[in-house]
Amino acid sequence: MTPSEMLAVYFIAGSQDVPENTLLEVLEDALQAGITCFQFREKKLANPEKLAKQCQKLCKQYQVPFFINDDVALALEIEADGIHVGQDDMAIQEVIATCAKKMMIGFSVNTLEQGEEAAHIAELTYIGVGPIYETTSKVDAQPATGVQLIKDIRKAGIALPIVAIGGITAKDILSIHDAGAQGVAVISAITKANNRAQVVQQISYK
Repeated sequence: MTPSEMLAVYFIAGSQDVPENTLLEVLEDALQAGITCFQFREKKLANPEKLAKQCQKLCKQYQVPFFINDDVALALEIEADGIHVGQDDMAIQEVIATCAKKMMIGFSVNTLEQGEEAAHIAELTYIGVGPIYETTSKVDAQPATGVQLIKDIRKAGIALPIVAIGGITAKDILSIHDAGAQGVAVISAITKANNRAQVVQQISYK
């Protein structure tokens, strides 16, 4: 699976995003529906190792890459497929120093300047761009950028694979791909869906 294929339907979740004790059930449902990547973003549990390993095991069964959000120590401990960090998390050069050649590395960018800086980091697998629209899934989210930021990044000649994130629903998929993103990252579009198979199909750009 290439990075571009991996980013097509990128699901992000932790126990805070679903009803009590249902993350594994929701994740398996999403895996069966056809997600192409999963990021474990845990903001509630003090000791997330057990749940992380259970999610990782499920992803392995479905041959879907498993990423950890922010927690480099946990990602290294359980040998995750990848680590994703934001601008306010551990410094990207520190992440590279500990994780490069051991796993894939994703990095969030919220501005064109950050995108240009990321373009010079050879170890990055992809960049997460957004929030594209207002989001309720992240309390400290940056202001929405719209698809214009993706267009500006592509216009600047930055070729890194892009996954768009932030308040994205099925109706936004075409404009996001037209702007130059390889895929979309979603939380509530999947966690709150009545029919996950239908939602995954709708947000898969064909």
